[in-house]
Amino acid sequence: GQHVLEQSAVVVTRNGDIIAQFTINLPARGRTILGEKAIDIFERVLPSLVRSSLIYPALDSHKLKHHILCVEDQNWLRSQLYAKGLVAFVADGSMLPRISGADDRPMASGPNVVQFKSPESMAVSFTLPNLQKTVVGMGVKKGVTLIVGGGFHGKSTLLDALQLGVYNKIPSDGREFVITVDEATKIRAEDGRNVCEVDISPFIDNLPFGKNTKNFTTMDASGSTSQASNIIEAIEMGSKCMLVDEDTCATNFMIRDEKMMELVAPEKEPITPFVQKVRSLYADLDISSILVIGGSGDYFDVADQVVMMDCYQCRDVTQKAKDIASKAGGKVTSNESFGVVPHRLPVGAAFAPTNKVAVRSVAIISYGDIEIDLAGLEQLVSKSQTTAVSFALQLISTMASNQQFSLREICKHLDKTFDEAGLDALANGIFHGGFARPRTFEIAGAINRLRKVGTLVQKK
Repeated sequence: GQHVLEQSAVVVTRNGDIIAQFTINLPARGRTILGEKAIDIFERVLPSLVRSSLIYPALDSHKLKHHILCVEDQNWLRSQLYAKGLVAFVADGSMLPRISGADDRPMASGPNVVQFKSPESMAVSFTLPNLQKTVVGMGVKKGVTLIVGGGFHGKSTLLDALQLGVYNKIPSDGREFVITVDEATKIRAEDGRNVCEVDISPFIDNLPFGKNTKNFTTMDASGSTSQASNIIEAIEMGSKCMLVDEDTCATNFMIRDEKMMELVAPEKEPITPFVQKVRSLYADLDISSILVIGGSGDYFDVADQVVMMDCYQCRDVTQKAKDIASKAGGKVTSNESFGVVPHRLPVGAAFAPTNKVAVRSVAIISYGDIEIDLAGLEQLVSKSQTTAVSFALQLISTMASNQQFSLREICKHLDKTFDEAGLDALANGIFHGGFARPRTFEIAGAINRLRKVGTLVQKK
């Protein structure tokens, strides 16, 4: 793959030993073991594979060193973003388009493939400590940033690159130095997802028949309630940058124009649109937002930066957007604070699977008799990550048996365990070569999507 992930397949121990874990299908014909062919695998094939892949002299030393230095520099650059007041960086010369939605490799160079170039007004530079070169590119400052432009001009392509900027890339990926802060989370609507005891009142309140939104629970969320829940859950887990594409959002959650406000009185509308909350999200909680917006100029009023994608060329149009907003009048304002997001406690007993657990794909876990749909977690990039998530879920039944720890505390504890004992800690002492490290956001996302009653309770 294109992403450099910590995996259990190959581990270098503290004393320098290399542990490689893999599966060999031993030969058979029907119910008969083919012993001689099995001997050949162990005596000839396996040693040959080890010599060609794990022994240093057999490797291209220059390519290996460049790979390591490049990945280390990506980590270093990510660690420098906050110090420069940034939440993301896109290097000049980056190749953002991919071959297809199903193939994450870079699109081949050609007359219709445009390399990224930063607007001069947004250009920042970093001198990489390993590669000893200076990279120049667009710095996305903390605050509210809009990506605008016509359809098919590259808005979503840029956001897609940013949402995967939480991972390091292999050299020659084209997006090696498209870097986003670790705490960046993609937000979208998910019609039909389950929600358990989430306080969505900062966005949705005053529902018909007095339905409580401070402790919102449903097995079939609407577009707006699911998007509100996704935002609150991300805040609960410590998100510091939200990535939003209007194409995958609920329209009534994002905006509400003046004509509709005149027709439907404010006291009859339970939804406070995101455009009225995005500023307080930053002012009160220090959470930045990067939004792809193509259909509503109301966001010009609340934006700190506005970039336009024009035939895949990036332009800074902040001042022009502000001028348009000023002329139009009717400024979008919200004097309300964002509100308090309560922590929730997983209920351990709810996470004991009733049957076999299996990972069907990157986005589907068969958890006993329940199917967990993770399609809304767009920053999962590997089935091995989902496998690790499925094992983490099974640990929740013991980790949360007394309901003493919050969801965030449990996920942070798992993350610390990965640092200290490696991913094999998930498998209870059994070697397992099929894990890749998930982020705490995706572990929490799977916990939140276990379609079962009483999985979490709000902390009193």
